Amino acid sequence: MNVGHVGIVGYIQRMVNITGSLVRPGAELGYELAEGDGTDRIPVVLTHGAGMDRGMYDAQFAALAAAGHRTVRWDLRGHGASRLDAGTRFTAADALDDLAALIDALRLDRPALVGHSLGGNLSQAFVRAHPDRAAGLVVLDSTWNAGPLSAGERFALRLAAPMLGLVPAERLPGLMARASAVTPEAIARTKAMFARMPKAVFLDVWRATVSLVSPEPGFRSLVPLALVRGAEDRTGNIATAMPRWAAAEGVAERVVPRAGHIVTLDAPDAVNELLLQLLAAWHGRPPSAGGTAA
Repeated sequence: MNVGHVGIVGYIQRMVNITGSLVRPGAELGYELAEGDGTDRIPVVLTHGAGMDRGMYDAQFAALAAAGHRTVRWDLRGHGASRLDAGTRFTAADALDDLAALIDALRLDRPALVGHSLGGNLSQAFVRAHPDRAAGLVVLDSTWNAGPLSAGERFALRLAAPMLGLVPAERLPGLMARASAVTPEAIARTKAMFARMPKAVFLDVWRATVSLVSPEPGFRSLVPLALVRGAEDRTGNIATAMPRWAAAEGVAERVVPRAGHIVTLDAPDAVNELLLQLLAAWHGRPPSAGGTAA
């Protein structure tokens, strides 16, 4: 098939991926950037969950890049290829500053933020503070930061880190993987990612995740919002909180069959299709348009 010079140039541009690092106070962040095709398609930032790394977005990164989106996936400090300096502890405030710094350094103009679990909590907090800096928010299997909490949910949040602290370090990766994914391939990949992180760092990351839950029931998203979860996600209160969140925001909750908490690995094709549909629907939407999804 003769796609012509313009088509060839566009194809080459989409295939150019840049692996880089960004030095931050107390850390050095690893990231991968696909430059896209040079059009005005919405840029995308993919942020992974606690204990995982940017590899959980392999399929989504490839699909978005092939579609021409300028796309970045990165490792949170202390995860994957990102270093956490000795004596530095992981905090939500530092991770939020890292996200802002990455967007600035790569000159991403109002990207869509796609966040899984902790990445979803961080992305919620970012757009809550800086709604003018994002074109939209896609939350994958993450709880509702601003949502109301029952007494039982508050107790479970407080108890989670101490309970995880009782699990022997050598058993923790397998335990987390089996609780998070449902397909054998996804369980194996998830276990390998969790196994790279020291238990003490993981517990700090977990505490940081909990700290991002800040109930404000009257708050509504100031950017276009999409909510996605695996049908078999049983972690935390996601399966009950996300339907309430969707109803409060007036958006559709998108439930992916045969997928657990790590929906990007359990059902990569379904997630790819959803992301491309959402970004196409959001394309060209003015900055003030918020609180609704396609």
